Amino acid sequence: MIISMKRMLLILSSAILLFFLAGCGKPPKRTDAELGLNAQQARGRRVFQVYCSSCHHAYSSAASQGPSLKGLFKKRFLPSGLPANNRFVRDTILGGRGMMPGFGGVLTEKQFQDLIAYLHTL
Repeated sequence: MIISMKRMLLILSSAILLFFLAGCGKPPKRTDAELGLNAQQARGRRVFQVYCSSCHHAYSSAASQGPSLKGLFKKRFLPSGLPANNRFVRDTILGGRGMMPGFGGVLTEKQFQDLIAYLHTL
């Protein structure tokens, strides 16, 4: 069975295209150790992934449904204009703000503390 030259080129070019596309898209997920997270921050990262990541990016400055949280505590102000400190981040997470729902009845105090510890690493 002989494959035509045209068909062979099509298969080869498709394989090359798939090879290059496999490297595109989302950056590889880094481990907690690669990020230098301690145990509390790692737990907070898991809380973030469950409750926050569908609307907020952690390591990209691109906005999603909600603002990026990259560098959250390095900024002077939150996107709402409030100071970027534990008090106002806590109020926002637990009570909600704008389109963001509150998680006060969802997160335990320990989960909240772990999440705050993680947000400080961004």
